Amino acid sequence: GGQITRITLTHCHSDHIGSLDALIAALPQAEVSMSSATERVLRDDRAVKAKKANGAGPSPLNARTLEAGDRVGSLEVVAAPGHSADQVAYFDVRDRSLIAGDAFQTRGGIAVSGTIKFLFPFPGWATSDKPLALESARSLRALEPSQLAVGHGDTLSAPLAAMDGAISESERKLGAEVSHA
Repeated sequence: GGQITRITLTHCHSDHIGSLDALIAALPQAEVSMSSATERVLRDDRAVKAKKANGAGPSPLNARTLEAGDRVGSLEVVAAPGHSADQVAYFDVRDRSLIAGDAFQTRGGIAVSGTIKFLFPFPGWATSDKPLALESARSLRALEPSQLAVGHGDTLSAPLAAMDGAISESERKLGAEVSHA
């Protein structure tokens, strides 16, 4: 029943931004924010689409661009590249909740992005840099979050042991991939 006042993106993959234009149109008063890297990707993509559609420039995003350490309300922006180069996470400094985007997933079993889970493999397939995704997962775990909210799956309370398990699995699988290369 509350009013939506902010729209904040974690990264520019289509399953995370697909409704952005509709949300902006429906909620013109809402502040839109995203990493500066996400803004660059979206600006370029929108320019290409607008030129193909009508030869004109795209409508402006009017987004607030963010860098690691910035704040969106009580959420601190944390760099979390790997799944995509532009991905960020948001750490709530009030209660230590972490919104991790696709740095982790819980659908099909908890996993670091880049680790394929048979029941839900898509985030693993879409990961651009598995070693960097693992490094980001370790950095996010070091924040000792009280809750882990992800782009794909349920939110976990007291997630540290689950995150440790996912990081260990990613280390094993990544090590196996490197030794076979």
